[in-house]
Amino acid sequence: MVSAILWCVAALLGTAGVAAVLNRRPQASAMVYGACALVSFVALGMATADLLGGFQTPSAAVLPLGLPWIGARFRLDALSAFFLVLVNLGALAASVYGLGYGRHEAEPARVLPFYPAFLAGMNLVVVSNDAFSFLVAWEFMSLSSWALVMAHHREPDNSRAGYVYLLMASFGALCLLLAFGLLAGPGGGYAFDTMRAHTPSPGLAGLVLTLVILGAGSKAGLVPLHAWLPLAHPAAPSHVSALMSGVMTKVAVYAFIRIVFTLLGPPDWRWSVPVLALGAASAVLGVLYALFQADLKKVLAYSTIENVGFVFVGLGLALAFRATGFAAPAALAMTAALFHAFNHMLFKSLLFFGAGAVQTATGQRDLERLGGLIHGLPNTAFVFLVGCAAISALPPLNGFVSEWLTLQAILLSPQLPQWTLKLLIPAVGAAFALAATLAAACFVRVFGVAFLGRPRSPAAEQAQEVDRFSLAAMLGLALICVVVGILPGFAIDGLAPSVATVVGAHMPAQAGLPWRAIVPIAESRSSYDGLLVLLFMIGSGCAASYCIHRFASRALRRAPAWDCGFPDASPDLQYSANSFSQPIRRVFGSIVFRVREEVSMPPPGALEAARLRVTVRDPIWDWLYAPIARAVGFVAERLNHLQFLTIRLYLTLVFLALVGLLLVLAIWL
Repeated sequence: MVSAILWCVAALLGTAGVAAVLNRRPQASAMVYGACALVSFVALGMATADLLGGFQTPSAAVLPLGLPWIGARFRLDALSAFFLVLVNLGALAASVYGLGYGRHEAEPARVLPFYPAFLAGMNLVVVSNDAFSFLVAWEFMSLSSWALVMAHHREPDNSRAGYVYLLMASFGALCLLLAFGLLAGPGGGYAFDTMRAHTPSPGLAGLVLTLVILGAGSKAGLVPLHAWLPLAHPAAPSHVSALMSGVMTKVAVYAFIRIVFTLLGPPDWRWSVPVLALGAASAVLGVLYALFQADLKKVLAYSTIENVGFVFVGLGLALAFRATGFAAPAALAMTAALFHAFNHMLFKSLLFFGAGAVQTATGQRDLERLGGLIHGLPNTAFVFLVGCAAISALPPLNGFVSEWLTLQAILLSPQLPQWTLKLLIPAVGAAFALAATLAAACFVRVFGVAFLGRPRSPAAEQAQEVDRFSLAAMLGLALICVVVGILPGFAIDGLAPSVATVVGAHMPAQAGLPWRAIVPIAESRSSYDGLLVLLFMIGSGCAASYCIHRFASRALRRAPAWDCGFPDASPDLQYSANSFSQPIRRVFGSIVFRVREEVSMPPPGALEAARLRVTVRDPIWDWLYAPIARAVGFVAERLNHLQFLTIRLYLTLVFLALVGLLLVLAIWL
């Protein structure tokens, strides 16, 4: 089976080569996205069949490439199969969306060659079975996605976004390189099978964990390593933004799971502490960042930080439970983490597609310039509403199920014997609940301001529905969100082989339970039935509608919009994105984000307009990245004279560097 996946990767690389030659032809866009959709569909089908079949035996392949005497090793097990499903389902949806969205691309030559290469890189990372192949695929994924971020390099701030992304990608790759070097040891066993056979010392394991958190966390967007994410995702084309946010960040989650859970040996409960803390911080800060944004794609980008935090909370719980020997809670926590990673791919891709549709129809991403789009874009509004409800964790949609499972795992934490975890996990649970609540407020704000009310600009007033390919991709993802939310037992059972591969146990079979309910641990503790919730919502809604129309007036009348009893003549007077978030901004913003509100109010009788200027600072950028940038600049200026040395001094420096490296190698061995 791994050979078939490699053939799919080869097909994607071939498509990239053809696109580089034919990208200026009118039919090139349809050809490239159609080929990518076909290849992704084939890979998705094979990975899904293996996963649903229980995945009995991993398959492996070695290609005569890479390092001498090692080759390029690839392996497909249950964990890889799940992430292949995630990657290729997202790629299939993005490619179908691209068939329509790509027609509006101003510079297709900057997108088409790198799009299939990006898909190939993500697939290769998931099936790599040695450090060399993994890092080459990782860098290939990063560089191709960087090229896509820079596709619209002439737009303001996009060049800076690409620069920051490249720096963070290089930093993450360096951390992973060092982590693999420590796992390989002096013997240079770069194959993952060799690393599994040797358990590192506790100190070395802690150092590797730190490097993996830095390397994988920077790509996933964990706070405080998130600086690139809100810059790069809005800069890329919308279907690429969906892949970067919904899929590439999950490839980083895969890297973390693969190294920490399968290569690093038996876990220590202390490993869970930084993972839980960073996950909770990412969840809360990510959604607060999102609430303060007016750019639609920036809202979605910051929301990714929040959801990645949810995933890492689940992974931290799985580490804690597995280290203390609680197999069933560890399986529950890992199931919740993987399930939420899958769900986030679904609804975040859907929302980025919706943002692309809005931008195509109006040319706007600023929420303050939108409004009333439900009239011009009714189908887009419907599927976007499904995505907003799913990401807000409203039942019976899929986002609720995975977040509910995570909360069930948190409620099992009193079983843990360590007092550090007994105190930390309830605090993490409170942060988790706060972030989930703020997420609901965030997306009520997004949908209400963008699609409801009256248009705030001529472009929003004249918006028309987008093409059928874009609608088909969005409708397909919305349908999956609904089905997975109503019947989550099938998805949980499909995750069982992957969870067992990672933690050695899995949740009991769920699909055969009465009414398709799910029971995380035992019926006496908790259960959830998405189908019953849906039937209750339909029944109660129909009953309320009947009572209203049966016992109240059936008459309808139209009246002008009003404000405090007076007719509201201007759309500018309706609730805006800034006014919606103002209460939350005043509670959290002044402390965490140093928000400044400057009001310019002209005196009575003056004709000038009143103005409100809101400034939101990123404290992590100000306190971490800006000082580092200044320090690097200072050191670079001091070392600038090295480029003017004589050949004799250059040879002396080379000799001293060689002696130093030999000393390090002698001490290590």
